[in-house]
Amino acid sequence: MRFIILFFISLFLLTSCKEDKGISRTLPPSNAKKVNIKYAKGFKITHYKTYKEILVTSPWPKSEETYRYIIVEKEQDIPKHNDKDVIIKTPIEKIVVMSTTNIPALEYLGIENKLVGFPNTKFISSPKTRTRIDKGEIKDLNNDLELNIELLLDLQPQLVIGFSINGNNKKLDQVEKLGIPVVLNGSWTEEHPLGRSEWIKFIAAFFNKDKEADSIFNTIESNYLKVKATALKAKEKPIVFSGSMFKDVWNIPGGHSYFAKYLEDANTNYLWKDNKDNGSLHLNFENVLSKGQKAELWIGAGSFKSKAHLIEQHKGYSYFDAFKNNKIYTYTNKVGPKGGLLYYELGPVRPDIILKDIINIAHPGLLTDYESFFFKRLE
Repeated sequence: MRFIILFFISLFLLTSCKEDKGISRTLPPSNAKKVNIKYAKGFKITHYKTYKEILVTSPWPKSEETYRYIIVEKEQDIPKHNDKDVIIKTPIEKIVVMSTTNIPALEYLGIENKLVGFPNTKFISSPKTRTRIDKGEIKDLNNDLELNIELLLDLQPQLVIGFSINGNNKKLDQVEKLGIPVVLNGSWTEEHPLGRSEWIKFIAAFFNKDKEADSIFNTIESNYLKVKATALKAKEKPIVFSGSMFKDVWNIPGGHSYFAKYLEDANTNYLWKDNKDNGSLHLNFENVLSKGQKAELWIGAGSFKSKAHLIEQHKGYSYFDAFKNNKIYTYTNKVGPKGGLLYYELGPVRPDIILKDIINIAHPGLLTDYESFFFKRLE
């Protein structure tokens, strides 16, 4: 921070989106048109005559905060707002995003060329965006906890799309104080896989790509619902468990989590389906062994590369029937050139592909000529 040139600070503060210049003190007529959000519960979009309003009500789990983002074209007056509201002037030519899950949305919407910075670019797997990184068109901003603020200021993005685990956003707060608008993407808090995917409409709203996002999402939704209906044709529901150990704790999807929803829609019998948690359960090894030892399938066994790799971490993994019968599946089938998992990057936007993978595992032969994309069996 000591090297930040005062000129740049002054420049950004003078052009801050919260400046009083051009602020209209009266609201336009109430001709509001709400965007149809089918599955996502964490945001709402309303179109007014001269601006858009986005309300993010679930920026992190169990949040009591609501964030209001006002999107207005540069030549339009800024509508009445309070000090906590974030004003975003459009058109936006340069952005920074903080999570790889935003990369596919940018590419699907055809605006990937607007990305100029990202924290820890090695985690990006997309070939198209990696090409831009290799050309020097996307700068590495260190990491999300230790952002290179000097470089960020030098890039002069008009918007930063971030996320928050618990509302403690010191670096993002610092960025915003420098006059750069920051918005929070809470897609990861959604319980329904299609809800996570629907946040493409959130990103699209900042770039007037609403129609494109609606069309993209409708296709993904149609694919998802079609393959879900196909899964119901299966005559048997295999018993499934999931997750893996981290130190002495087995992290397993709660019964109302997004991953449990995949297992339900794939027509499987998930052993923790009656649990009410929408996040992860933290169990000991004995809890999982007593309930899951005889389960037919182990789907989502972390990022292990082989059965030998599993045993290196915990020899008890070999006690499960799924281990003995070679029925363990991980989401490590697609790995980027720098080691990033495509499952984490593309998966949230393409739940239809994840569901197909799980159905293909649970009901072999039900999907004609299908090869798994994200998931693979551990050997």
